[in-house]
Amino acid sequence: MNSHFIKLLRLALSYKGWMIVAALLGFLTIGSGIGLMMTSAYIIAKAALHPSISELQVGIVGVRFFGIARGVFRYLERYVSHEVTFRLLTRFRVWFYEAVEPLAPARLQKYSSGDLLSRIVADVESLEHIYARVIGPPVIALAVLFLMWFLFGMFNLIFTVVLLTFFIIGGVAVPLLVRIISEKSGNELIELRSKLHIMAIDGLQGMAELQAFGRQSDHLAAFDKLNARYTNLQRRMAWINGMHESLIGIIMNVTVFCILSVAIPLVSSSQLDGVILAVLVIGTMAAFEAVLPLPAATQYYDSSLRAANRLFDIIETKPAVQDKDTEKVEFAHYNISIHDLSFHYNAAARCVIYGLSLAIPQKSWTVIVGASGSGKSTLIHLLTRFWEFEKGSMELGGIDLRKIPQEVVREQFSIVAQNPHFFNGTIYENIALANPNATRYAVERAAQKAHIHQFIVDMPSGYDTWIGEHGLQLSGGQRQRLAIARALLKNAPILIFDEPTANLDIVTERALLNSVWALSGEKTVLLFTHRLVAMEKADMIYVLDDGQLIEKGRHDALVKKGNKYHAMLQQQNQLFTADSFSGGAEPAV
Repeated sequence: MNSHFIKLLRLALSYKGWMIVAALLGFLTIGSGIGLMMTSAYIIAKAALHPSISELQVGIVGVRFFGIARGVFRYLERYVSHEVTFRLLTRFRVWFYEAVEPLAPARLQKYSSGDLLSRIVADVESLEHIYARVIGPPVIALAVLFLMWFLFGMFNLIFTVVLLTFFIIGGVAVPLLVRIISEKSGNELIELRSKLHIMAIDGLQGMAELQAFGRQSDHLAAFDKLNARYTNLQRRMAWINGMHESLIGIIMNVTVFCILSVAIPLVSSSQLDGVILAVLVIGTMAAFEAVLPLPAATQYYDSSLRAANRLFDIIETKPAVQDKDTEKVEFAHYNISIHDLSFHYNAAARCVIYGLSLAIPQKSWTVIVGASGSGKSTLIHLLTRFWEFEKGSMELGGIDLRKIPQEVVREQFSIVAQNPHFFNGTIYENIALANPNATRYAVERAAQKAHIHQFIVDMPSGYDTWIGEHGLQLSGGQRQRLAIARALLKNAPILIFDEPTANLDIVTERALLNSVWALSGEKTVLLFTHRLVAMEKADMIYVLDDGQLIEKGRHDALVKKGNKYHAMLQQQNQLFTADSFSGGAEPAV
């Protein structure tokens, strides 16, 4: 048995009590059905001989009992098995989320959002069949086989041998045949389902671009092609299901024929009561109710196994950062010290950061300047322990960053990302995400500092305005200011801004930076940017180029040096000056 499936079974064993009860009820349901059919056959066959009513009394009571018991046990079995299914599904969802969370964001970057959605939703839901369709049916069928062995053995052991033979054919050989036939289609079905999820999400999120470039018909055609293939595979799987049900029906009839072939001579020779002949035939047919779900069990086993393999493909990934030798810490201060830091994303890649050393005092305004690809965002990921550096040292409050638990490190930082994420909720909910216990006044105050409060209150629903998925109801600049408000609300001792004003006009940008600068006396402010606006307020500016520190100092000193920083400033002012001739903004500095 596959190791991944064994791991799932271990998780499922936390509900073994429920599963045992469900299996017992399933056995009692089929057993009651067998009892109902066999006693009914006995009464009908016996009644043909015109016996006294007293001879049929036990059979009549049996029919009543088994008829009522079958309905009761069926209801209880369905109730308990569904309870098991939903509990297992909940367990699997929580287990998968708990395993995936430590992998974000570093180890999940290679997966598309559609693929992750397919794994989190569709693949986890595929595991709901692990008891009701995979574990339960074989256990119940085995119990029914023992029951029939006992019942038929009371009349003649040869009946038990015949029944056992065809039970094995129907319960083992047919499922193996079905598995061989459906394996390739089942594998392709899982892959196509994932691709359809990816294409659907890409199409929805990129609808504007597809329409702008006139490619929506091409995307729909590709989607229809995949969908047609997916439908054909589903049709094939349905055909296989129909085939194995027909095979079980044929095997059942062959079993009945063989039972009759053995029983009729015994009846003719008076070794067996003729009434029992009907009981054996009807009992055989009723017993095959336990065999009928077994071929499908192999299909559900395969689909569960494929889903498990896809889930474990993510889960077994080693997190980029692991807490080792961490300790409980109390910060006396929030100075940041980086010495001879080097980092690359994988062994084959070049260093993204090389030999970097920085000193950032608490409650200072520090700017990290560099062009795109210079290592600014990577440095943020290292500071917040989303990635682990290989060489050098990083300290927060005089404590080695790697000795501080990840969650504790991230509690000290409030970040405005370059592409902040917004949930499909209200403005208030998205701001309050940073501090669920914040008062409405605190939320509004944070929005005021981010220069977005007036815009919000001017909207018909104010802070209760629904902003849509990813905040698509807002402009890029509005989303950026909303992210800043959220970061300010967290009230962490260190604020990190990663290109926070990329989508703002120059006037709003300077006003916003002035507001943030006012916080530098209260908090440590780290500004990562390539736009040199309001730089004269910075306590220290570090200039990065290709992952290395090439300049540092205050604004005036760096301008006088006439090196990289000065060149970047001149280039920026030329762009702003050119823009001003066409009605744009004034130069930044």
